[in-house]
Amino acid sequence: MIKIEKAHKKFNPGTVNEVYALQGANVHIKDGDFVTIIGTNGSGKTTLLNSIAGTFLLDSGKVFINGVDLSSKPDYKRAKLIARVFQNPFTGTSAKMSIAENLHIAYLRDRRKAPKFGLNKRHLAFLKEEVKHLEMQLEDRLFDTIGTLSGGQRQALTLLMAVINKPKVLLLDEHTAALDPKSADKVLKLTKHYVEKYKLSTVMITHSMQQALDYGNRTIMMHKGKIIEDIPFEEKKWLTSDDLLEKFNNIRKNEMLNKEMLSDLTAAYA
Repeated sequence: MIKIEKAHKKFNPGTVNEVYALQGANVHIKDGDFVTIIGTNGSGKTTLLNSIAGTFLLDSGKVFINGVDLSSKPDYKRAKLIARVFQNPFTGTSAKMSIAENLHIAYLRDRRKAPKFGLNKRHLAFLKEEVKHLEMQLEDRLFDTIGTLSGGQRQALTLLMAVINKPKVLLLDEHTAALDPKSADKVLKLTKHYVEKYKLSTVMITHSMQQALDYGNRTIMMHKGKIIEDIPFEEKKWLTSDDLLEKFNNIRKNEMLNKEMLSDLTAAYA
């Protein structure tokens, strides 16, 4: 479970470059929820994700995971609970190490108290079976370096590395945006498979309204650091991407109208 209460975050406060990235955001994500987040650039999507991961601490507000207040804990203190996949397929892996070595390191990440073991036959067989499920014909290439793979293959492996220890929380920061459509579709289907298989509480940022509708059981819409819509599955399954766009445009129109009304009132009583 993820709970964010009254999250506020400013970058470069008190300067001409001040950005109010989160403005009192409240989010409650239940165990096993798969939440997609959409919004324009600067709406606060990645800032919200970073606040969960602990990349930075909030100016004010709370972050709970599994009922534990982690608001003051940095990212490395949250790492046992959280796995993350970034937009760039080359982030999160070592290009000069083999597929097997990268997966092995990911597998040992939360096993600090367990005896360290090498890539023995038994463990290699386990990794080979995991890679086989990706259906990318990589199971017989475990000793190829990651740097020789395509972006889609590398991102699929990065996703596997993220879920191999069944984290409590999976954060996906536009993890298919840099891929060609075919590879993106494959990685999204793998994402859905792992989320359902391991019942992961998942937050996925996307710029694609269609992806936001096709994946997950909830869609959150953000604007100027605020949660402006939280659409449950029962509603979103009937929506089209045009419906989502219309929702967003109507909210922006109402915001502009409210500003105009406030300006008129201010002028009237000046």
